[in-house]
Amino acid sequence: MPFGGSLARRESELVILTVATERRCEYEREHHRLLGRRAGLTPAEIEGILADETVASLSPREQVLRESARVLVRTKDLDDVQWAALRRMTTEREAIELLLLVGHYDVLATTLTTLRLEPDKHR
Repeated sequence: MPFGGSLARRESELVILTVATERRCEYEREHHRLLGRRAGLTPAEIEGILADETVASLSPREQVLRESARVLVRTKDLDDVQWAALRRMTTEREAIELLLLVGHYDVLATTLTTLRLEPDKHR
């Protein structure tokens, strides 16, 4: 069930972890490691995402969301082929939400990295 958006919470956390990995933002990576587990990502899936490895257990939709997030962080755009792949898997609302989610966490990574914030200590 969506948590404040159209994308499922698991999908949102997958995207956030992908952005954190692409941006090498340790604060986001550590914070969303726990949130990803709560959202249904397995420890193996989380570690695979954080290591930027292929994660075979992701659904085709999740793979497209992850690749779209990667491309957006790297190029700040989606070419026609990637946009078409995304739109085959999502509604228009979900596609727009993905763009905004990636943009938000990309900007947040810039802020956290520039401020040199350290990840929270786990209790």
